[in-house]
Amino acid sequence: MNLVLTVAEIVAPVFLLAALGFAWVKFGYEYRLDFVTKLAMTIGVPCLIFVTLMQADIEKDALTAVAGATIAAYSTVIISFFLISLAFKLDIQTFLAPLSFGNTGNLGLPLALFAFGDLGLGYAVVIFAVMAIISFTFGIWLVSGGGNPLPSLKEPLVGASIAGGFFLWMGWETPTFITNTLSLIGQLGIPLMLITLGVALARLSPSGIGRMVWLSGLKVVLCVAVAWPIGIWFELNDVAFAVLVLQVATPVAVTSYLLAEKYGADSDSVAGLVVVSTLMSVGFLPLILALVI
Repeated sequence: MNLVLTVAEIVAPVFLLAALGFAWVKFGYEYRLDFVTKLAMTIGVPCLIFVTLMQADIEKDALTAVAGATIAAYSTVIISFFLISLAFKLDIQTFLAPLSFGNTGNLGLPLALFAFGDLGLGYAVVIFAVMAIISFTFGIWLVSGGGNPLPSLKEPLVGASIAGGFFLWMGWETPTFITNTLSLIGQLGIPLMLITLGVALARLSPSGIGRMVWLSGLKVVLCVAVAWPIGIWFELNDVAFAVLVLQVATPVAVTSYLLAEKYGADSDSVAGLVVVSTLMSVGFLPLILALVI
């Protein structure tokens, strides 16, 4: 019973904030999704990533292990879903990136914070940073059908991830007044992302529910099956191991839908994946947390 209560206390704030965004739209209130998303992803989240990485109490060996495990996990997941896409004749441009990259920002970061505190958030940000770099380069290349991924390196998320990792590795820190300013801005990130997630879900129209259910279920099972042994292989500590499994197994991100819409992939199918996998995560994320706590 104590474990159930602990998991509920961790998960509840995440889904309650998303539900707030969902209800806000359903009650007919205005929510400028493009503006808030740009505010969060251009300013809030990059500041959060940079400050959290810079101040993370992570030894260099642990940092290297977590980054290496993250690269290994996502590489394995990408290859696995590539083969599955070929086997089931799924459109690679549409499905490979959404199935490979989860919602490590909107859901993964707050869950890691609530479950494991600042240390968990530090590991989660490292994993999110590595995933963001892969997603905003290779992922965009996939969704765009082979376009040039280099301009995506200008994304604030990518720059903040690289800069924060470099400061962490070198042991540097910005002057206090700059750190406090960036930290205050970064506090926008998590609540804005969660509320925006609910708003986006309220506006999406799922397509092909049956196929999305089994694909979403397959994503969870495969991601856990990949992250679990890789975390053991890299000898991650208990918190880093738990955060890796949790982050890799997060549902399909709303940004996958936005990228599909932008680059001409089948955005309706991706919208269905986002909605179904997020709804299913209400059940599987608490289960995963119960297994790793």
